[in-house]
Amino acid sequence: MPYIPQDERGDLDELARALTTNLMSGNFRGKLNYFISSVAQGLIEANGVSYSFINDFIGVLECCKLELYRRVASPYEDQKIEENGDVYNRNFDKGVHRQ
Repeated sequence: MPYIPQDERGDLDELARALTTNLMSGNFRGKLNYFISSVAQGLIEANGVSYSFINDFIGVLECCKLELYRRVASPYEDQKIEENGDVYNRNFDKGVHRQ
């Protein structure tokens, strides 16, 4: 969950703005992957590699993905359903399945 206390955000917000500025040009996908991989490498160098680290780091990435989907992608998809029509049968939404 990205909702850390306000007093812990200052330096991180500054880094995020700088990174975002850098990612605005060129291949943001490769650059972002490189950055995340570099953070992982730095933490491994500082703390060592372990199952616990790998599990925790991947867990953080998964939670970032889920929160982005919940807060950004899902509302966007709902908007597009309203604009373009739904693909799913409304009965499907209610758990009624046709055989």
